[in-house]
Amino acid sequence: MEKRDYYEVLGVGRDASEAEIKSAYRKMALKYHPDKNPDNREADDLFKECAEAYEVLSNADKRARYNRFGHQGMRGAAADSQQYSNINDIFSAFGGGSIFEEFFNAANNGGGRRAPGASFGQPGSDLKVRLPLTLEEIATGVEKTITIKKMVTCHDCNGRGAREDSGIINCSQCGGSGEVRQVSRSLFGQFVNVTQCANCQGEGKVVKDPCRTCHGDGRVQGEASETIEIPAGVSDGNYIPLRGKGNAGRHGGPAGDIIVLIEEREHKDFIRNGNDVVYELMISFPQAAIGAEVQVPTLTGMSAITIEPGTQPGTFLRMRDKGIPYLHTNRKGDQIVKINIYIPTRLNEEERGLLEQLETMPNVDPAARGKRDGEKSGFFSRMKEVFS
Repeated sequence: MEKRDYYEVLGVGRDASEAEIKSAYRKMALKYHPDKNPDNREADDLFKECAEAYEVLSNADKRARYNRFGHQGMRGAAADSQQYSNINDIFSAFGGGSIFEEFFNAANNGGGRRAPGASFGQPGSDLKVRLPLTLEEIATGVEKTITIKKMVTCHDCNGRGAREDSGIINCSQCGGSGEVRQVSRSLFGQFVNVTQCANCQGEGKVVKDPCRTCHGDGRVQGEASETIEIPAGVSDGNYIPLRGKGNAGRHGGPAGDIIVLIEEREHKDFIRNGNDVVYELMISFPQAAIGAEVQVPTLTGMSAITIEPGTQPGTFLRMRDKGIPYLHTNRKGDQIVKINIYIPTRLNEEERGLLEQLETMPNVDPAARGKRDGEKSGFFSRMKEVFS
């Protein structure tokens, strides 16, 4: 198959600068990289094609020869041109730090991860803090101040780890790159294994004159207080991140985060059900029979509720907007009141006598009520026969 023009492959003009060629190659290499296109033969071929184009156009001599003679001129330069047997050879063609590898490391090392040798210092670790809250605090929102023990920056060396700036030197094992490369060959081509330098932990530098306070680490054990604004409506298991408030990094590296995990304390009166709260109200038989107005606790104080005459045990009454707010909205859940009837277990003589009198009354005796219900049932049965 005839080769495409190298400038066309990278999508640049023939007068493109070195920086433009480099930028174009980064985009193409990332787009067609095999890791992003597994089992895609076409993407694999395009990846090799753009790597070959960059290998020529990034070299001033080869580019000049290509501009003058085209692909025919490159054939005559086989002696000083790399031949690629596999993808690993493409990587090795660009030496210890190909443009693609540099770009890929930058893309894959976000969120606190640092590419080997990118800068002196390592990111600090995150901390997790459990914060118990009552339902009342969850219902209204609250400000909490916590004190935590963590690694803090050493003030004597400002986090460098060395007494003076001159006390930090390039690592002798990796030459300052932060990584060690091992090249091996096989029947399938050349393979490059890149690992983090064990001597400098990937930082590329080591401390030769350590600070006496932190012993070269750049940080010491300490504690700090943080104030947290808890919004109304959070739930058990929610978390709030405090960016950059975690353990300080080694040798001046960025600090980690604090992850504040919300824990909901068990309440003596309420059970939470989503954004509603359930309260069990115990009332007397007279209150259920003749009705009453009673005071019940809510998350914001006492409130009155009306018990209608004839309220049955197991009835649920709804108190609007007395529950938990929906997070970051003006809406609120409700308070659900479950009615239970209190049955006394001990009675004196007067109480027993009154209840015995009450038991014989027609509107209280369930047997009498059952008889009336049966009469109604018979009536409806006869009516059904008439209209059938």
